[in-house]
Amino acid sequence: MALLWAVTAVYGVLCLYLFYMQSIQPLDYNNRYFQSDLPYHISMIVDDGWYYSFTAYAYQFLYWAGGGDTLLIAFLLAAVTVGSILLSERLLRRLLGRERADVVTLGGALALNLVMAFFIPYAGQYRYVSYQSGNLWHNSTYQCMKLAALAAMLYYEKVEAAYREKMSLRQWLGLAALLFVCTGIKPSFLTVFAPALAVKLLVELFRGTRFRQVFCLGSTVLPACGVVLWQQMVLFGGDTGNGMTFDPWYTFSLHANRTKLAVLCSVAFPLVVLCFCVRDLWRDKRFLFVWGITAVGFLEALCLVETGNRSRDGNFLWGYCFAIFLVFLYSFVKWVGFLKKREHIWLYRAAFGISAGVLGYQVFCGICFFARLLQGETYFMAG
Repeated sequence: MALLWAVTAVYGVLCLYLFYMQSIQPLDYNNRYFQSDLPYHISMIVDDGWYYSFTAYAYQFLYWAGGGDTLLIAFLLAAVTVGSILLSERLLRRLLGRERADVVTLGGALALNLVMAFFIPYAGQYRYVSYQSGNLWHNSTYQCMKLAALAAMLYYEKVEAAYREKMSLRQWLGLAALLFVCTGIKPSFLTVFAPALAVKLLVELFRGTRFRQVFCLGSTVLPACGVVLWQQMVLFGGDTGNGMTFDPWYTFSLHANRTKLAVLCSVAFPLVVLCFCVRDLWRDKRFLFVWGITAVGFLEALCLVETGNRSRDGNFLWGYCFAIFLVFLYSFVKWVGFLKKREHIWLYRAAFGISAGVLGYQVFCGICFFARLLQGETYFMAG
């Protein structure tokens, strides 16, 4: 355990270096050294006063407190990145029914926060943009949203376990506040969580859950929906020239050699796990819900495209990216459970080994990608 905590600390220091180097790059779209959205996000606030996200207020204060230097912003993002590991560990601990952090929960959280797509040059030559991933180091609002969304999912799991009998005002306010903050940072999580939750609650209503309880849980998304209206005016207002359109496969095909294969490679580990426990899908409501979130995210990314100067930015991918992170996390829980199966024991041991090989390679791909980012390479890196 001490070694894992040490690795987590080292990872945080490396992220601090990476984010600081990203933050001081010139506002030059031709620059490919420590490439990221961070200097543009900072400039939008400091130079243009464009408040598109709750992170804008934090960046503005930290920029002022740092005397015009971006080091404190880099500290914040490094802390957020490490915080995502800690909340991932807490969520794994809850899902696995463990009281304390151990090698499985902390090691799993570290691995899941490094994992990338199953890289095959035939599918896509670029390790990041040819695929989709739940782990991103170039978009600061996604990193902050990821932390808030993990907090929301952790609290949702607590509330969902008991809401059919009782949901207190404190629980309602807590979940609504987390969804509000998460959406204010970036609306992507709400766009995949809310539709999946609506379908889930509708099914539970037909199965006999009281309408009052269904309404209580479902209404927690309403304050966050108000934030979305504000963000829509900022991002898609009449004077922005931006909008959205229906264009299937456009975003996925921008940088992939074999688009559909690249999509499958992006979720290789969850798909392998699903193949070995597909019969459990309809019995395990948690697992089914997360795959529902993933399906919603995939359909949004598949079909929706922005128009205007952001048409190639793939901004409808962000919700799907976090859904991928979630489905990896919940699939990790199912994978660990393979060793506890008592029927068809050899099948599940084989399933555990095959899934471990796929996960191990995807973690290796993530470590390679992160190491090359630390050297200043663009996220359009090939090979």
